[in-house]
Amino acid sequence: MTEIKFAWEAVGGDPALVSRVSTVVRRGALDARLPVRELARGCVAACALAAAELGARRAGLAQVPEVRVDDGAVATAFRSERHLLVEGRAPVSFAPLSRFWRTADGWVRTHANYPHHRARLLGALGLPEDATPELVAGHLAERPALEVEDSVHAAGGLAVVLRSPEEWAAHGQYAALVERPLVERGRLGTAHARVLAPIEGTPLLPAAGLRVLDLTRVLAGPVATRTLALLGADVLRLDAPWLPELPDQHADTGVGKRSATLDLTTDAKAFEELLSAADVVVTGYRPGALDQFGLSPQALAERRPGLVVAQVSAWGAYGPWSGRRGFDSLVQAACGIAALEGSAGQPGALPAQALDHGTGYLLAAAVLRALTERSYDGEGRFVRLALARTAAWLTDGIHSGPEGEVPYEGADAWLAERDGALGRLRYALPPVSFTGGPADWARPPAPWGTDAPGWD
Repeated sequence: MTEIKFAWEAVGGDPALVSRVSTVVRRGALDARLPVRELARGCVAACALAAAELGARRAGLAQVPEVRVDDGAVATAFRSERHLLVEGRAPVSFAPLSRFWRTADGWVRTHANYPHHRARLLGALGLPEDATPELVAGHLAERPALEVEDSVHAAGGLAVVLRSPEEWAAHGQYAALVERPLVERGRLGTAHARVLAPIEGTPLLPAAGLRVLDLTRVLAGPVATRTLALLGADVLRLDAPWLPELPDQHADTGVGKRSATLDLTTDAKAFEELLSAADVVVTGYRPGALDQFGLSPQALAERRPGLVVAQVSAWGAYGPWSGRRGFDSLVQAACGIAALEGSAGQPGALPAQALDHGTGYLLAAAVLRALTERSYDGEGRFVRLALARTAAWLTDGIHSGPEGEVPYEGADAWLAERDGALGRLRYALPPVSFTGGPADWARPPAPWGTDAPGWD
């Protein structure tokens, strides 16, 4: 349970409450060389315990409900995008140009799932828009890996060099990350927030009545807000009209939420109306990218006293890579994980996008704990996480635990189906479980961008 205790204390939890957590350890869940199962278990447990604590506070319970973490549910949820079926069709996880490539002196990992990222990658490489994977492979085989990383980054695309753990440990970004806690937490002013009404009834919904503005994309942020929706929050995801989400990705992470489009450059008044009634704002863009719109934590808190602001990014808010774009697969490559999980000279990968999912559940846990703390003093809070910091915890701070006597026999026990506006969906059930809590989301995902930008 050391990973649970560490994750819980990272979000500011009382160590004594860890005794409320029980676990089902399953052999074969999220098998990897690195302790992925333990990381996943710790992140989900911290989230479930934070939900139970807030629920007890709002419902006036004498004791925090018991939390149960089953490795089977966790392993299934951490691969939710891979278990998804839309009308019986399995989604494509990665586009053809999102992969590892051999270079003249090593490997690079690219990410080109979105059309604009694909265009920037090909533009940086000097290749035509209709370039095939074979053409890209031939081109990259003749170029040094670091040169590719630098040129693609300069063009606004996404490519990183495959680094060993030792190479990453010598990098300036790693040095900046390890100086920071796994979860950064702080106060935002002394003005008081609105008092949340007590809750009652079954299921126990700790976030009932809360309004969450979701300004996140792929995948950690949407996992966090998806979890807040599970717990009863009114979550409104906002996207720029010209940046549509990938349909299958939205089907996976849009469950429980509403989805609207809003142009912050022309619809500032509409955003201010939403902010004036919000309790939480979650952002998932590069640090500083939204500041020009007045969306830094301090600026938001000035306009909405008592607000909880949560931020997640790939590389963190400090260091030479703080302004870079990134995704889970790229962080795995840069931070030495892909090298550790590889074999026979080939880079490997974790059995799930565990940095995304793990950071997402930690982010939700941090928001829930901030809300509990706010219920005592009324003051706003900010929390901040980064995939690369979670990666450092995985590679440097967790040890593998006992294998467990119960086998993980597949995902079927933790999958469900339902009909909705997107058709028949098969999806992973939430792994966050506590006595009296919800077992599923209240609503299926709505089509991307079809809701009005207002509160229910």
